[in-house]
Amino acid sequence: STIIFIISHVVPNISRIPSDSTVISGLMGKRHIKWRVEESELACRVYFIPSTAQNELHMFQNDTYDHITIDRELGYAESLGFNAVRVFLHNLLWEDKDVFVSTLESFLQTASSHNIGVMFVLLDSCWNAYPALGPQPDPIPYVHNSVWVQAPGVDIVSDPEKFMGLEDYVTGVIRHFNNDSRIIAWDLWNEPDNSGYTPEQIAPLLSLVFDWARKASPIQPLTTPLWTDMPWDKPSLNVLQEVQVKRSDVVSFHSYSGVDELKSLIDALKTYGKPVVCSEYMAREAGSYFDPHMGVMKDSGVDAFNWGLVSGLTQTIYPWSSLNEPNPYEGVDDPNPWFHDILHANGTAKYSDEEKYIRSVTGAAASMQ
Repeated sequence: STIIFIISHVVPNISRIPSDSTVISGLMGKRHIKWRVEESELACRVYFIPSTAQNELHMFQNDTYDHITIDRELGYAESLGFNAVRVFLHNLLWEDKDVFVSTLESFLQTASSHNIGVMFVLLDSCWNAYPALGPQPDPIPYVHNSVWVQAPGVDIVSDPEKFMGLEDYVTGVIRHFNNDSRIIAWDLWNEPDNSGYTPEQIAPLLSLVFDWARKASPIQPLTTPLWTDMPWDKPSLNVLQEVQVKRSDVVSFHSYSGVDELKSLIDALKTYGKPVVCSEYMAREAGSYFDPHMGVMKDSGVDAFNWGLVSGLTQTIYPWSSLNEPNPYEGVDDPNPWFHDILHANGTAKYSDEEKYIRSVTGAAASMQ
């Protein structure tokens, strides 16, 4: 098949994939890339989408971009001591590139006004496989992330010719912001082999995305998260994970497990000699919490972004099991515990003890609420 041809053509020998240092030296000369973070800032990061948006298209389309809510809720993040957010983009938004870039400029300006840096995510293999511009479907009640969409989606991932059309999006977005200190990193592809894609299918495509991103000469580091098939020590890496580890400037990962497994994953990832970043954690029902996970990562020198700030239309207060049929959470307006998220829409915390712990790690002043 064509996919097999591309695999053999682009990645004939995974051991020959250039490391990040080789690529940077070849394409960027003396420009210096580093993970810019002070020790006091470690683990003080959060995934962000405003409570009024149900997916990344709703968040950034011009007619539904909600500056007022974004400004208010980034203010909540600042109050808790978070200093950076992880935010998902979408390739379809590039169809009106001037408007999209203007919207991103607005978002970055708002984040900067709250002393918050940004890690943008360019592609994503999670959830609904057929994204479309325009009005987004209403969330399915009581269901976790029910209308989130993949970027680019199965039609493009499964067609190599269409996939090549993403180059303009990847290079265009990064090149426009390639020297922008408000952006702390580029997450090129979230969980690339989720939703049934195979490592063998995705590895050559991800390698292309790295090539395109390097062409844009960013000063910010590039990464893409390991998320499955642990423990990620060198002998256990599959063909996709080899690309992820070798070509990332910082090794990022996702962990929704207990603290003992988290510690073992950190130990394994530190052997690669690169900064380590946990770009997703915190799912209470799954055993991943702020206390002690957030403190463990900070003490280990690992930066970390938890999933979820304000409860809203993504409905991530419901667990992954809410996608089951029948849904055990049908009719449950306020599940306990919340799966993700910290705050109600008015800025008050669901769990006051948890808020106090977060502030103790970030160093933020005690809440006056």
